[in-house]
Amino acid sequence: MQIISEVMTREVRSISPEESVRRAAQLMDELNVGSLPVCDGPKLVGMITDRDITIRSTAAGQAPESTRVGDVMSTQVRTCHESQSVDEVLKEMGDSQIRRVPVVDQASHTLVGIVSLGDFATRHAGPTDEALEEISAPSEGSRATLN
Repeated sequence: MQIISEVMTREVRSISPEESVRRAAQLMDELNVGSLPVCDGPKLVGMITDRDITIRSTAAGQAPESTRVGDVMSTQVRTCHESQSVDEVLKEMGDSQIRRVPVVDQASHTLVGIVSLGDFATRHAGPTDEALEEISAPSEGSRATLN
């Protein structure tokens, strides 16, 4: 049985909740990623995605230079720990339809890495097909409105 520490990416860039949305978008462009962990010091406090920027900031007419990451980030973030089994985390990702999960220290909740579908596809010995199918299935939920 593989555990998350065997497949996760350890060198992860994060952004502060005090940084601007513009800086988050620039960093996503530089790193060629669609999301960034948001950390207050070493502690994970949220995630910001390109979708958060588009829907919660740009579509709302907010200025990217003056809007803070903390104002548009997602604070309800699913996380995992290095000692969790790959199968358990893959199932949770499929159930929640998410493509990447921050890996945090169990005691301090500090960011130690991230695990993504790509990590599973390239480093996991078992099948990822079922999780990929669940994650990629269209969501049946209603669209939430942002106030």
